[in-house]
Amino acid sequence: MKLTKQLAEVIAATKKNVPVNKLSIMLESTKKLQQQKLSAKALKKGDVLLPFEMLDVHGNKKALKDFESDYLVFSFYRGGWCPYCNLELKALQGIVPELEQLNTELIAISPETPDNSLTTSEKNNLSFTVLSDIDNTYAKSLNLVFQMPEDLREVYHSFNLHVDNHNGNENYELPMPATYVVNKQREVIFSFVPEDYTERLEPNIILEVIKK
Repeated sequence: MKLTKQLAEVIAATKKNVPVNKLSIMLESTKKLQQQKLSAKALKKGDVLLPFEMLDVHGNKKALKDFESDYLVFSFYRGGWCPYCNLELKALQGIVPELEQLNTELIAISPETPDNSLTTSEKNNLSFTVLSDIDNTYAKSLNLVFQMPEDLREVYHSFNLHVDNHNGNENYELPMPATYVVNKQREVIFSFVPEDYTERLEPNIILEVIKK
C-alpha cells in the first residue's frame, strides 16, 4: 500500500474519532502554519547543507562529514509519538536496499532525546541512522521549526501525548516534516517541506530523483 493511502486512512480515522472541538484546534493550527508560509524560508533546492553534529540512538556523536555516500537523504520527523511519522519511517525503511544500490544513505532527524529516538527506531525496525536534534538546534538553522500553540498543547495532553517529555525540554517546538536529497557536494537537489504534518513524500519519488 502506498504511503499516501496509509496516511489518508489515519486522517479519516482522526476525523472520525477525535472530538469536533479538538479536531478544530488541530486543523486551525495547521492552517495558520500554511498561512505563514514557513516553508518559503526553509532550506531549498540549490542550497548547500550546513554541517552538523548530533547524537545517534546510542548517544554517539555523528557529523555530516561522517557520511561519505554519493547521496544523502534527510527526513525530519516530529517524533515517535506521531502516527504519520511512524508510517513514513516504515515506508522509508522499505527502500533502504534500493538506496544502498544507489550508494545513498538515509538519515532521520527528530528533536526527541536519544533514548526516545532509540525506542522509535526499535519500534519501526529501522536499519538506517536516526539522530537526535536536541532543542531543534539544527532544524532551526534550516528554518524548519515552529512552536506549538497553547491550545494545541492542551489537546495533545488530553491524548496523553507530552512533547516536552519526548524532547527533554519545555519549548514545545517541532520541525516541519521535511525531506531533502543532497549530492556528493552536499548541495540540495530535491526538497519537500510541507507545513501540513499529515503530508509526507512518497519514497519512490526519492529513488526517481537519485536515479535521474
